[in-house]
Amino acid sequence: MTDFAAVLLEQDAEGKTAARLTRLSESDLMQGDVTLAVRASAVNFKDGLAVTGRLPVVRRWPMVPGVDAAATVIASNNPNWLAGDEVILTGWGVGETHLGAWSERMRVSGDWLVRRPKALSPVEAMALGTAGLTVAEGLDRLRRHGVTPADGPVVVTGAAGGVGSMAVMLLAQEGWSVTAVTGRPEEAARLLRLGATEVIGRDLFAGPVKPLARERWAAAFDMVGSAVLAHVVSMLKPGGVAIACGNAAGMDFLASVAPFILRGVSLIGVDSVRVPAARREEIWRYLADVVDHDRLAAMTRTIALTEAVAAARRIVEGTVAGRTVVAIND
Repeated sequence: MTDFAAVLLEQDAEGKTAARLTRLSESDLMQGDVTLAVRASAVNFKDGLAVTGRLPVVRRWPMVPGVDAAATVIASNNPNWLAGDEVILTGWGVGETHLGAWSERMRVSGDWLVRRPKALSPVEAMALGTAGLTVAEGLDRLRRHGVTPADGPVVVTGAAGGVGSMAVMLLAQEGWSVTAVTGRPEEAARLLRLGATEVIGRDLFAGPVKPLARERWAAAFDMVGSAVLAHVVSMLKPGGVAIACGNAAGMDFLASVAPFILRGVSLIGVDSVRVPAARREEIWRYLADVVDHDRLAAMTRTIALTEAVAAARRIVEGTVAGRTVVAIND
């Protein structure tokens, strides 16, 4: 293949981001010891930020977005990988500082790759993607803190989105009673099918944040940040844990110290970008073992590479439900 299709982001003189589908060549690929034929990618909120330029996600221009990849090794100078190996790549600055996965070809460090479990197809791996990695890591943090479903229900904010839907599904499979929070009431039936016990609107999180509100949940997975996360922390039961996974509403966090010093709650951030390779292998084995394939399919929409930019714009607008997979060479 002398050239290949890719989405390219460029920045104009005024700092505005433009996205276009184009053709690149092997010489455009970045340094790395493994060359990949990308079979599928995904549309993550970070990809939406990159495409729209809403936040300075991209730190190298021009850039190919796409932070997740399921791919086949086509050439390798890395002793861990051979041509024909099926791999998964998430994080490591891909789509930010290193050309990403919305492309038929990639060249990357073999140290960033993990083997794709045979139980997961490329589309299923990308339906899980960074979202699955993030939620699984958050679940592990809950276990290490000793918080279990027996302690009470868990709340998931931003539940209709990709990471939120994943959290609802995996938490329910782990036996949690899940309260799903969404501003889109039309998504209630889908969230209940994914395993939510109840679906509520955002009204509970409107208005000024109280230092301490009524105790409601033993744990939380928050995709929203800002005032919503502050409300959530104020409503945790003593010893409760909030897992911070996203910033859809903003990067600020104007909360009181009261829940931390009077109820002993914990706020834990999950960084899915720099998870060590050995830990990633564990997480992907876990996901392959526990995922409900029917539920995963029900929350996944598959699109072509030509549709990726439009989907990225919609995810930032908050109109995308569940997970969107970009089929490339699959």
